[in-house]
Amino acid sequence: MKYGRLVATRGIAEEMESDLAFAREIAAAFGRYQRHDWGDLCQEDKTLNDQAVESGDRVMAAYLTSKGKIWIITEWDRSATTILFPSEY
Repeated sequence: MKYGRLVATRGIAEEMESDLAFAREIAAAFGRYQRHDWGDLCQEDKTLNDQAVESGDRVMAAYLTSKGKIWIITEWDRSATTILFPSEY
């Protein structure tokens, strides 16, 4: 799967800058995402993501971190992948 431009929201970026352990958690979450491990989603949503990888639809995963839940979203056109806190959506 192509990811396009990888970006993080301000909240994620600020937390990563001030907390190296959190930055490592983000890197680990993105590694899981690249392996199509969709994290903390129900099985139905995981299956939809697997289908979206093939069909070119939007892909979204959720992971628990020390700072709370994060989302990783790849746009349908694969132009960008964004890492964000749900509150920043």
